[in-house]
Amino acid sequence: MIISKTPYRISFFGGGSDYPQWYLKNGGEVISTTIDKYIYLSCRNLPPFFNHKHRIVWSKVELVKNIKEIQHRAVRNMLNHFKIKNGLEIHYDGDLPARSGMGSSSCFVVGLINTICTLKNIKLSKENLAKKSIYFEQKILKETVGSQDQIAAAYGGFNKIKFFPGGNFRVSPINLNQRNIRKLNQNLVLLYTGVKRTAHHIANSYVKKLHKEKKNEIYQILDFVREAENILKSNDYDNFGKLLHESWLTKRNLSNKMSSTSIDDIYNFALKKGALGGKLLGAGGGGFFLLYVPYERQKKFMNYFKKFIRIPFNFNNLGSTVIFNQTNK
Repeated sequence: MIISKTPYRISFFGGGSDYPQWYLKNGGEVISTTIDKYIYLSCRNLPPFFNHKHRIVWSKVELVKNIKEIQHRAVRNMLNHFKIKNGLEIHYDGDLPARSGMGSSSCFVVGLINTICTLKNIKLSKENLAKKSIYFEQKILKETVGSQDQIAAAYGGFNKIKFFPGGNFRVSPINLNQRNIRKLNQNLVLLYTGVKRTAHHIANSYVKKLHKEKKNEIYQILDFVREAENILKSNDYDNFGKLLHESWLTKRNLSNKMSSTSIDDIYNFALKKGALGGKLLGAGGGGFFLLYVPYERQKKFMNYFKKFIRIPFNFNNLGSTVIFNQTNK
């Protein structure tokens, strides 16, 4: 049996510039971090004693004789991609809900590739794991997704990811001392709106417009990345929160599906009650709000948001990792 542990991510700045429809020609940059919340995937060769050949456990339990019968689209395509012949049992467990802006789809793909490659005794570097995951989502599943989430999940850490025209990327850790990392972390509040959405449906509403109608927004979003780097170096974290606000106002202009009246109401209320800024994570439309609320204001702030689920979290440097491997025992 193989068990992998793959982190969710929080994207701060640069989202939108990581779509290949943009960066393959223009380049792009994002700042993101992984956190101490994970997707766990277990996989083992299934003994040939059952009426089914494959057992896939997610929000459903699938018992099937052929790969083509598997309903979970990513699993079905993954097993075909790796030309799996033996019967497999795969279990999926996540600390956070799917379709919530935390990069869960890419996190799942990264974790599953890591797990299956380990089962097949294929060794992957972080770079190759990220590249294979990007290829799988964009070319095999043909999803309209960016490329930052796969890289974040594979590498782990608080990073700037730079995308070069042509397709290469570079991951550069953002080096802050532990005291400053802790201070920034303490000022961030993660709230679940309860609204689920499918990221590629929202992305489809604006990705094809990036080179024309929306290019000014993307250039401005890239300016925020560079400004955020300077703020992080100066340790002036309240300005980091205010910059999140400016960036969100720009990003929500990419599509009328990025936000909604109810989402805007939540955000504006948060600003009135002490938040300096924030954003919907991922492609927008719902899921998790990341809010910058100075630590000393948070107790009073949360009194107004009791109906929302707050997720405590810490920044984490762990990329996708195999935490149990009994194939050779």
